[in-house]
Amino acid sequence: MSRTTIPRAAVLLLFEVASDSIAEHDDWHTHEHMPERLRIPGFLRGTRWTSLNEAGRYCVLYELESVDVLDSDTYRERLDNPTPWTSKMMCSYRGMHRTLCSVDAGSGRGLGGVALVVPFAIDAAQRAQVSAWLSVELLPTLEHRRGFAQCYLLRSAASARPTAEQKIRGDDASLQSALIVTGYDPGELDSFSRQELAADRFSAKGARLVEHAVAMYRMAYSLSANE
Repeated sequence: MSRTTIPRAAVLLLFEVASDSIAEHDDWHTHEHMPERLRIPGFLRGTRWTSLNEAGRYCVLYELESVDVLDSDTYRERLDNPTPWTSKMMCSYRGMHRTLCSVDAGSGRGLGGVALVVPFAIDAAQRAQVSAWLSVELLPTLEHRRGFAQCYLLRSAASARPTAEQKIRGDDASLQSALIVTGYDPGELDSFSRQELAADRFSAKGARLVEHAVAMYRMAYSLSANE
């Protein structure tokens, strides 16, 4: 994906899968679920990531044309009519964080094989300051930096209404904001997270790291709508 096609919206999912369902989950997600999602008009690309440190912990990112896609009849119809295999797999999900996001900023191109996911929260009075720090000062510097690829700044932009899929797996939580940094050198991303994204840097700007903070994932599967 080029710099001129940064998506305008995304769905970010952070979750765990029961250990005895991991293999089947990955088959289902690759061969049925993600292709199904990418057939919905407005979905551009889906990527599944798995934790480098904890078996069964996942990050999934769907890139979209706009937030309006998430309120479309086609999207709602799909979530309210899960297939038998989907209904079965929803029972294996644990600790789902599902956030419907706008993409407030982005830099770089392509996707690296590893992803750094940094959820955080901002008090309203500091939102402009934190946004300027990340979108103006930080993200643009990563574009040509060794080890990095495409990066996104995400912000919750819509409330997720209950769906049939969600009712099977239980209540979902959501995040306020998240930074997604992808690259090809885990060491460089880890160093970046420990230095420039340290908790004290966030707190100095008026933000705070939250649950799942600074987690590293490897890419397991990615699919574009035109594939």
